[in-house]
Amino acid sequence: MAKLTIDDLKKIKEKVHKEMSLRDGKRRVKITVHMGTCGIASGAKEVMNTLLQEIETAKVNDVVVTTSGCMGLCSREPLVTVEVLNQDPIKYEYMNPNKMRQVFKKHVLEGEIQTPFVLAKGSEVIK
Repeated sequence: MAKLTIDDLKKIKEKVHKEMSLRDGKRRVKITVHMGTCGIASGAKEVMNTLLQEIETAKVNDVVVTTSGCMGLCSREPLVTVEVLNQDPIKYEYMNPNKMRQVFKKHVLEGEIQTPFVLAKGSEVIK
């Protein structure tokens, strides 16, 4: 096995730090992709991958990404919850990569809730 150099260790440290900041960093927005079995079967992995790509492309560092299990709304999966600091959380339903891009760009970056995809605001169910 090859020996690790100082540069190798620095790269590993940067990668781990970046991944940890997505989960635990100082945040303006927390995005939860619901990844229970039903969510994954409905496409939550693709939604998560798209979200991570959008964050990378936008070079934002104040967005925390988490996952959760099933919410009990299997028929509305994939579900994504967006929590902007000091605002009610928004639950989006029937998400796919294109909708995730739109929610990220419009809601997360510009503050405009994407009403056509909203299932609930706070604890109030819209649909």
